[in-house]
Amino acid sequence: MLSPQGRVIMVSGANRGIGLAVARALHAKGYTLSLGARDPAKLEAATRDLGSERLFRAAFDARDLASGEAWVRGTAERWGRIDGLVNNAAIALDVAIEDEDESAYDAMWEINVKGPLRLIRLALPHLRRAGSGRIVNIASLSGKRVKNDKAGYAMSKFAVMALTHAARRAGWADGVRATALCPGFVATDMTQWVTDFPRESMTQPEDLAELVATVLALPNNAAIAELLVNCRFEEML
Repeated sequence: MLSPQGRVIMVSGANRGIGLAVARALHAKGYTLSLGARDPAKLEAATRDLGSERLFRAAFDARDLASGEAWVRGTAERWGRIDGLVNNAAIALDVAIEDEDESAYDAMWEINVKGPLRLIRLALPHLRRAGSGRIVNIASLSGKRVKNDKAGYAMSKFAVMALTHAARRAGWADGVRATALCPGFVATDMTQWVTDFPRESMTQPEDLAELVATVLALPNNAAIAELLVNCRFEEML
């Protein structure tokens, strides 16, 4: 297992939900963190208790290439290295295959797919230099199968799966390992619309955070490409 000491991990969407749980878990284990969120004030409020000794906070808007460039550059300047990237920032909009308004498709493509793509592209040189760089993309079981009419969200998460495997291939020779973490329902504000499944039975963000920490700590010869996480039984092909 890789030691967290001195390793710098970037986490997007770290002000709430899964991202915040990941930040808290990694900080507790001794990682140095660079946290990005669209609203710096909310990020500061959510992580104030973590202090600043091993923490760098930055404004990051997944729709804006310049903010990603500034965040990666600021992280490298602050800590001198980048060892891991957790792409968590995403949105879920309700749009079906027969809806004529394509704005929701465009928004999810920009944030859920191009946002992680840009960060991977920007961080990859640093991850390669680390020799054991890690990329964890928070995908979804919706990137493995389609169970409802939310076609736009599923399409974006299928694309995240392809992105993960492309990153895995691109960085493998230099020790970069990429993993897609694919949960079903998670008890965050993004699943407030779910009324036919009890929230207490959903996967908890803190448990996903532990899985992220495990993936980050695994050595190069024990890489996990996809990690499927169920909160209820379903057939998986």
